[in-house]
Amino acid sequence: MSSLLLLVGIAVAAFVGYNVGGATTGVAFGPAVGAGVVSKLVAGVLMAVCFFAGGWTLGRNVVETLGGRIVPAELFTLEVSIGVLFFIGVALLVSNMFGVPASTSMTAVGAIAGLGLATGRLDWAVMGRIVSWWFVAPIIAFWVSAVVGRYFYPAIDRWVAIDRSGGGLFALDQSGAVPRPALGPGTTRREATGAVLVVLIGCYMAFSSGASNTANAVAPLVGSEAVAMEPAILLAGVATGLGAVTIARRTLETVGNDLTDLPITAAIVVAVISATIISALSALGIPASFVVVATMSIVGLGWGRATRTATLPGTVRGEEPAVSLGALDADETPRVGNEADGRGDEAPPIGAEEPEDLPDSDDLFEPHRTARVILMQNLVPSVATAGAYAVFSVLL
Repeated sequence: MSSLLLLVGIAVAAFVGYNVGGATTGVAFGPAVGAGVVSKLVAGVLMAVCFFAGGWTLGRNVVETLGGRIVPAELFTLEVSIGVLFFIGVALLVSNMFGVPASTSMTAVGAIAGLGLATGRLDWAVMGRIVSWWFVAPIIAFWVSAVVGRYFYPAIDRWVAIDRSGGGLFALDQSGAVPRPALGPGTTRREATGAVLVVLIGCYMAFSSGASNTANAVAPLVGSEAVAMEPAILLAGVATGLGAVTIARRTLETVGNDLTDLPITAAIVVAVISATIISALSALGIPASFVVVATMSIVGLGWGRATRTATLPGTVRGEEPAVSLGALDADETPRVGNEADGRGDEAPPIGAEEPEDLPDSDDLFEPHRTARVILMQNLVPSVATAGAYAVFSVLL
């Protein structure tokens, strides 16, 4: 009987991992797919490899938190572990069916918190520490992004902006005895560099996702000691990889094409800041939502970008800059100087730009789709918590 239960537990954990792959691949590689740099299949394969690397290294800390710190490890009998994983998987499946990337970490914490509330064994100190970081991390993301947007964005834009020439980015040069990779027809060196960079950033985000989300699939099984840490991480990696190359196609479409027209430069900045924050929290054993952190990073970057139109003295005198998320839609930063004096690539100083220089884009976020994402982000963890609390209150 115990062997059968263990197989059921592994199957449910794999089901959760499958849905984690579907929910997080779009967040990591949506910008690269939307820009036409990689295909959905390649994005899924890269996601699988980098996710496993993140889980194998930093992810162990989060597994320990979810598997025995929010509630005592002895609560995770094999039957209870299966129940917790079931609620996580069902909640994530709902989000994937709607094509919306959900917060897998918040969903997992919610399901385990439901168990703790039902049994009266919830560790409020640990839960408070986790929830406090859920508030602090987005604030950090906002202000770091705002500083980057105000002071460094133009320089970053000149360095990494991709001007797609159409056609393949790379090709095989077969003129020699051994074929070697070369730039595609019409591809500039800058375009190729930017394309490679956005893929590398996607891999970094996938690594960060593995560090934070591996625990969501296997922590209850590890907490119950039914599965050891290393085999559990391998199980999560394989299941997530399957989800990344199959069901993730819908979330890749949502993030890469439907939800936002975020320029590649802004997407890179948001990815680096968000993935760094999530990786740091994972090292501390804190499960956190990449999607929430990334959203606040986008808002902060747009605010900082728009405030470049006003100098500090002007702001003190009450000359409020026209702040709009449309500020992020400026793919090309206005230049000052001319080619003759060698300053044609310089960015204008703060205060020299006019609000009109930053495109007014009401289409940066599509209102209806964005509202749907926000609704699902709050609904999915709530479903997991309520379901776990209701069932465990009756059965335990």
